[in-house]
Order: sequence, then C-alpha cells, then structure tokens
Amino acid sequence: MKKLFALSLFSIILAALLPAFARAQQKASWKEMHDFHDVISTTFHPAEEGNLAPLREKAGLLVERAEAWKKSAVPAGYNPAKTADTLKRLVKQCKVVRKAVKKGKSDAELTAAITTTHDIFHEIMEKCRE
Repeated sequence: MKKLFALSLFSIILAALLPAFARAQQKASWKEMHDFHDVISTTFHPAEEGNLAPLREKAGLLVERAEAWKKSAVPAGYNPAKTADTLKRLVKQCKVVRKAVKKGKSDAELTAAITTTHDIFHEIMEKCRE
C-alpha cells in the first residue's frame, strides 16, 4: 500500500513538473532568441550606464540578429501570431536604432531608441508566451 501511494505521489509530481520542464527546454532551444539576447544585453545595459560605444559598434549586428530571429520558427509555448507581429516590430525598431547611430544622434536619443528595443524584446519574452 505504501509503495502504491509513493508511486501515485511520484506520478502526480512528475505530471505537474513535466510541462514546466518542457517549456524550459523549448525556451532553451530557440537559438535565434538567445543570439539576439547576446547582442541586446551587451548594448542596452552599457547604455543604461551612459556607455553608448557598444551600441554604436553593434547596431548593425542588432538588426542582423533581429532579422534572423524573425525568420526563425516560433517554438511551441509562444503564441505564433502575437510573436510574429512583435518580432516584426522588433526588427523595425532595430533599424531605427541603426539609423540613429549612422546619423550620429545624441546620446539621449540613442538611449531612448535602445530602451524601446529592449522593451519590445521583453514583450516577446513575457507577453507572447501561451
């Protein structure tokens, strides 16, 4: 009887944890999202501190990674339509950033542009999940 109870309890716990594990695996497997994150994290966070050099250096790469992410397949666990629309906005915003860098916009304008880009990135991470 104790073995049956333990087995049942184990099955219930496994059933509860399996969906979370599956989502974690799906999240980890979206390579293009991680590739974009590598660039946004090395441009946005320094910009928060007033260091815009990484943004100026990587504005083109930011666009490339956003475009690659937009072209990739949306994995399970994300709302495909909402994610596609938001990725489209992300690519557009990354192009705004690149253009601002090329035109030599002020630090304040560049910081505002990369902040908007970062906000859209987090929108995908948080609001596009099913």
